[in-house]
Amino acid sequence: MKVLITGAAGYIGSNLALKLSEEGIVPLGIDSYNDYYSPEIKRTNAGLLKTTGIDLFECNLATGDIDSIVAQADAIVHLAAQPGISATTPWSGYHENNIIATHRLVEAAKQSDRLKLFANVATSSVYGLHATDNEEKPPKPASWYGATKLYAEQEVLAMQRSMGLPACSLRLFSVYGPRERPEKLFPKLIRAIANDTEFPLYGNAREHQRSFTYVGDICDAILATIRNKDRIVGEIINIGTDLCFTTGEAIETVESVMGKKAKINRIDARPGYQKATHANIDKARSLLDWEPKTDLRTGVEQTVEWYMKEVHGKIDWKE
Repeated sequence: MKVLITGAAGYIGSNLALKLSEEGIVPLGIDSYNDYYSPEIKRTNAGLLKTTGIDLFECNLATGDIDSIVAQADAIVHLAAQPGISATTPWSGYHENNIIATHRLVEAAKQSDRLKLFANVATSSVYGLHATDNEEKPPKPASWYGATKLYAEQEVLAMQRSMGLPACSLRLFSVYGPRERPEKLFPKLIRAIANDTEFPLYGNAREHQRSFTYVGDICDAILATIRNKDRIVGEIINIGTDLCFTTGEAIETVESVMGKKAKINRIDARPGYQKATHANIDKARSLLDWEPKTDLRTGVEQTVEWYMKEVHGKIDWKE
């Protein structure tokens, strides 16, 4: 079985490609290497994938010729997107990379005579400022990111309803772990502690609640989606841990693992930033027989270990 992973050189995509390869599934990757964050980070990820024999195509979903790539796939996991809430990202970036890119991918998928699954990867941000209920809750996105990801999700599911595209959508909650994007909470915090610099904390974010979900558990859920593809067509499924922590508790966990306090610098809050995410995963348990296994402490330990060795370059950082 060949699975096309969009955004394969990114954070979740690279972890997923390696996981599928370990499970005997052939991953194909596609990535545009855009400059939202350093393309060199993604090219390093791509180099790791290539050493394991994973094929990657460099192509922009919104503008490139993707038909021949899509035609090779038995399944698609659509991770590529304009991520996050960023004051420096214009609306056009979200429109092109979340809406146009998904539309063109769906159009290519509709032409395939071998496709058995189109797994759209969405986000808890579609729920809005409080993402705490099940999949039946009406979406209320409060950011361009959440709004455009909801549109992308609904286009995929519209083609399932109207044309029988074998599609589902997975709404991910607060993913963290090795190779995470540098602007995210955990790598930014680890970097600040390692370099003895200030860590910027938005407004009262320390009190915000999060379902911090380890990337390895996310990859297991996507693998379960592929293996249960006949059961989940047309479904929206929350994927995350049903344990909830405050951002403050996450910060304290990193400080404990690294043995050093962070220098917190409070800055103005960002509009649209979620106040609480707490994943209801009853549906994932029922349809996928999936359960998150990695507790926060273990996940943070693995993330710090990766960062300090692979990014910070200190093999003996614990000494």
